[in-house]
Amino acid sequence: MASTQTLIDLIKAELKSAGLSYAQLARELDLSESSVKRMFTGGEMPLSRIDEICRVLKTDFAELSQRLAQHQSLRRELTLQQEREVVADEKLLLMAICCLSQWSFEQVVATYRLTEAEVTRALAQLDRLGIIELRPLNRYRLQVAKTFRWRPQGPVMQFFRENVMQDFFDGGFDGDGELLMLVHGQLSPGMARELRDRLQRVAEDFARQHLLDQKLPDAERRQFTLVMGMRGWLFERFRHLQRPAGVIKALKGSAAGRATG
Repeated sequence: MASTQTLIDLIKAELKSAGLSYAQLARELDLSESSVKRMFTGGEMPLSRIDEICRVLKTDFAELSQRLAQHQSLRRELTLQQEREVVADEKLLLMAICCLSQWSFEQVVATYRLTEAEVTRALAQLDRLGIIELRPLNRYRLQVAKTFRWRPQGPVMQFFRENVMQDFFDGGFDGDGELLMLVHGQLSPGMARELRDRLQRVAEDFARQHLLDQKLPDAERRQFTLVMGMRGWLFERFRHLQRPAGVIKALKGSAAGRATG
């Protein structure tokens, strides 16, 4: 059964898709904007209030429940062919990234040198690929899960490795709100999986906060990109200094014997 937070997240996405801010919703519900914010951030929402919000969204609880069920089976990645189609068109790739960040049609046109016709055409392509569900007035709803990621060895990640990664890491990472850390250590497989799941939740928090901050004026927001990675790895430049695996095992066994002798 879906959690209350999942339902609240879905309602937030529906409000975003409908172009409704918290302030506008507050006026429709005859509440203060601060009360609406608390309702969405507190993780609690009575059924009667959900019914009222459904009225504002021109839907009903049954339809919302159906969308919630669909939400549970949202795609977590694209097929190889779909990724190839996205990365083959620079403007389509840009629009895919903007949609995954839930930018509005107006934000894209105001920020990038894309015509309204080009943005509309890209949205239609993303709808056909199943990344979004295109709605009237160029609004859309994401058809991918929060845990969506590009295929690790797929065309999109290859594009970023070849064209974006160096540009990203050339930055100083010393600005307000910026951070770069490299942490190396040895972990059990179970702990490694647990840390990976925690990092996934951090990514979800980042995406959730992005949605919450959409209501702020443009002057109060900055573009940030969060990159996280974790893998079993030895820096290639150090590989020639590493002993063969059999020698390491023998040395560890010898050291253990001396310690217990």
